[in-house]
This record gives sequence, C-alpha cells and structure tokens, in this order.
Amino acid sequence: MAKIQVDEKKIEEVLSRGVEKIYPNKETLKKQLLSGERIRLYCGFDPSADALHIGNAIALNKLSQLQELGHEVIFLIGDFTGMIGDPTDKSAARQKMSRKEVLDNSKLYKKQASAYLRFSGANPAKVMYNSKWSDKMSFKDLIEVSSNFTVQQMIQRDMFQERIKNEQPIYLHEFLYPLAQGYDSVAMDVDLEVGGNDQMFNMMCGRDLQKAINNKEKFVLTTKLLADDSGKKMGKSEGNAVFLNQEPADMYGAVMSWTDGVIGLGLELATKMPLDEVKEIQAQLKNDSVNPRDLKMKLAYEITALAHGEKAAKKAQEQFVKTFQKKDVPDEIETKNMEQGTWNIVELLNETGLVNSKGEARRLIKQGGIKVDGKVVSDDKQEVDLSQEKLIQRGKRQFLRVIKN
Repeated sequence: MAKIQVDEKKIEEVLSRGVEKIYPNKETLKKQLLSGERIRLYCGFDPSADALHIGNAIALNKLSQLQELGHEVIFLIGDFTGMIGDPTDKSAARQKMSRKEVLDNSKLYKKQASAYLRFSGANPAKVMYNSKWSDKMSFKDLIEVSSNFTVQQMIQRDMFQERIKNEQPIYLHEFLYPLAQGYDSVAMDVDLEVGGNDQMFNMMCGRDLQKAINNKEKFVLTTKLLADDSGKKMGKSEGNAVFLNQEPADMYGAVMSWTDGVIGLGLELATKMPLDEVKEIQAQLKNDSVNPRDLKMKLAYEITALAHGEKAAKKAQEQFVKTFQKKDVPDEIETKNMEQGTWNIVELLNETGLVNSKGEARRLIKQGGIKVDGKVVSDDKQEVDLSQEKLIQRGKRQFLRVIKN
C-alpha cells in the first residue's frame, strides 16, 4: 500500500489550487488528509464523445494530485449513466445512447487519462464501470433509492426551470440521472468525489445517498471551470474544446486560439506547472509586464506536452512559430466582418466568398485545402466559433481574416 503523505503545505495546495468549493468544508477535509488515513476518491466520465477533453483534464489533474499524496483513485467510466445523458446545463434532453456506443467511445479513455494519472506502478489508479452495479438494480432498488429525494429538489434546477418557462418537456429519466450518478458513491463506498463546479448538484446527491444508505460522510470537491474573463467556458457546448486525442499541432493551435483571459486559469487548472510559477505568471498578466501571446504559448506547450510529450510539444510550437510568427502568413490580409456565433465551415466559406459554391467548399475540405487558424479542416461539419477573430486559409496563398460584427 502506498505511503500517505501528510505534508501540510502540499495538502493545502491540493485543497486550494483550482478549487471552487469543498463540502462540508475545507477544514474538515484537510483534517482528514492530515490524519494519515488513506481515502478512496473518484471522478466519473460519461463517454458522450470518443475522446476526453480539457474540461475532463481539470478533474484528472486534481485526481493526480491526490494520487501523489498516496490516496486510492478510481477512474470511473459511466457506461450506464452515459446511456441516460446528464441533463446538467442542457436546454433539451440529450439523445440517449446504446451500451455499444458508450463503450466504443470510451475505448481510449484510459490511454488519454494516463497523461495525468498513473495506472501502473506504485499506487495505480483503478478503472471501473458503473454498469457493474447499476445494471443489477431492480425496480424495487430504484424505488428505495429515489425515496431519498423529492420532486421539488430535482425540478428546482435552473435548466428545468428554463424548460418549464419555455414549455419544453422534462423527461422522467432526466430526473433519475442524479440518482444514478449518486448511487456510484454508495456502490464504491467512496470518501470523496471530485468534479467540475457544474456537477455540484449530482455530486451532492451522491453525498446524500452515501449518508442515507452507508451512514458515511462523503466529501465533495468542485473545481473551477475553465472560462475567460467574460465567463465564457472552454468546452464542447461552446465549440472551442481541446480534445486529448488531437494531434499535437492541432492541440497547440487550439489553445492558442483561446482568448488571453484564459491563460492564468488554464495554467492553474490544466497543467502540472508548480503553483509558484503559475502565480507569478498570473501577476504578470495583471500588470501587463509580458506579452500575453508569449504566456499563452507557455500554456499551449504545457498542455500539449502533458498529452503528447515534450518532443511533440516542441515540434508543435516550432510549427506554430513558423506559420504565425515568422510571417508565412502575409502582412496584409483582407478582413471580413461576419455575424458573431457558431458557423458551419461550409456555410462560412460560402458566405465569405472564399469559394464559389458549397460544393466547392466540400471538395476543398476533402482535399485538405482549407485551414482555420493554421489547422487543416478535415470535416465539412466542423463548427467555427466567431466570438473571436479567425484566420481562414484556402490553399497556400489565399487568406482571409474573419472578425465578428
């Protein structure tokens, strides 16, 4: 069994770096970690896509920090809950998925998570699937579990209130999702659950169930969400997610497309950079003593190096510098104003006049002849977020800078 570290400074950093809230409170959890007793903790990942993304990496980073202290970490794949679909922050019901779909999506999750967690050697993280217990629940079991909650508790959630106001349906299985996630805590008998702040309701349901069924306290630690200064999140719903299976150059370029307001928080949440260095950079950002572009390159490098290694990150950075800083891009580029929002790449190419037809746009994409911010577009269904400036390239010499109205 791994030796438990009780260094107060390290524990304090784990409980403060990137942390939004701790339930019931930080002091009680800190006391528990200082006791030297090994705790069991987890974070669940529903396979709604075939790759983990940078938002998942924030939770993985926190799991990693607790793993380094010697505690037992469970990497839970939600092959049961993923079929239901988490309604959190959704204005409409998610499309239900089959078991085959969620298992296919999760095939490479362990490999991607290994950029942050150790799955071998000393104190390895465990991979578990919540179908192991949820598939075995009877209708009687479901009634017993659901008796711990009220309809009022579920319906008070913001997204449900919004749907009621807009006369949109709320399906019963969406009510049951927090129960299914909450029961994971009971089945694994955990001491702590880690997740993004947007998962607080679901995690607190697990806390209630752990107390009611196992008569045991469960701590809940929520992390900050990666967002810019305006509060806009970096993620799938905003069309600016960075996936952990992206090629190094694409990953590096995607981070470089983020707004400057993400830099400080990104370094704190999604990298393993020492906290003292992170705080120094955050201070530099506030007093404008350094070009934000250089600091963003540091963020892009750190994230890419975690996922792909130092060699690949260095190559991605060199490619970015060659393309964007050594002026392989012309000094003078035509600029076009477009309506802010998320555009399909084919529609955008057609509206900007870079192509003569949508058919031509699709042919060019298929041939690898279109780039957005230096990244080759390979899917004609790709969405382009115009909340910030984009550089579109057709072939080797035709460039267009698109800015929002």
